[in-house]
Amino acid sequence: HEMKTPTQAILGFSELVETHPEKSGEMIHAIRKNAKRLQRLTNDILDVARIESQSLKLNKESVNIHDKIQNVIRDIENQIPSSSTPRISFVCPKEPIYVQADKVRLYGVLANLLNNAVKFAREGTIVATVSVKGNDEVIISVKDSGTGIHPEILPRLFTKFATKSDTGTGLGLFISKGVVEAHGGKIWAENNSDGKGTTFCFTLPLEK
Repeated sequence: HEMKTPTQAILGFSELVETHPEKSGEMIHAIRKNAKRLQRLTNDILDVARIESQSLKLNKESVNIHDKIQNVIRDIENQIPSSSTPRISFVCPKEPIYVQADKVRLYGVLANLLNNAVKFAREGTIVATVSVKGNDEVIISVKDSGTGIHPEILPRLFTKFATKSDTGTGLGLFISKGVVEAHGGKIWAENNSDGKGTTFCFTLPLEK
C-alpha cells in the first residue's frame, strides 16, 4: 500500500499534465513529492535487504555526537509549525563526545527516533539526552510524553512492520536497530514509569 499510493499519484498527475498543461507547475510539484516518497520507501526496502543479508556497509569517521544531534533537531524543528507543540530539548555534557560512525546512517537513526517522538507526543517537551557510560560507551536517549508503546507492539517493536499507526511502513525501527548494531551498539525502548510517553535509547562505542 505504501508503495502503491505514490506510484498511482505519479501516474495520475502525469496524465493530468497532458490534459491540463496550464496547471503543469502544480502537477510537477506533486509528481516530485511522490517520487521522493517512493525513493525513500525503495531505500528502506534495500536497507532491510542489506541488514538481513548482513551486507550493510558503513563509512565510519570521527563524529561529534553533540553537533550531529543538534543538526537533526534543527532540521526537524524547521518542519514543525512555530505554534505547535511539542518542542525538543537537548541535554548533554559540556565537553564534546566523539564516536566513530557513519554520519548518514547515524543521522537516519536520530531522525527516525525524533520524528517518531514528534509524531506521537501530544504536548510537552521531547528531551534528547547524551551521557557517557564508563570509559567506552555513549548513551543517546529520546524521551517523549506521548501515547506510549502499545502492549501488543512492545515485544516486537524492532521487527519489520511493527506498527499500529495508519501511516508509515513499520520499517524505521528495524533499520535503526540494524544500523546501531552494525556500529557495535544496542537499542531498546520502554514506556515511562509515570505512564506518559516512551523513552528510546541506543548506545555507540566511544572513539578510542
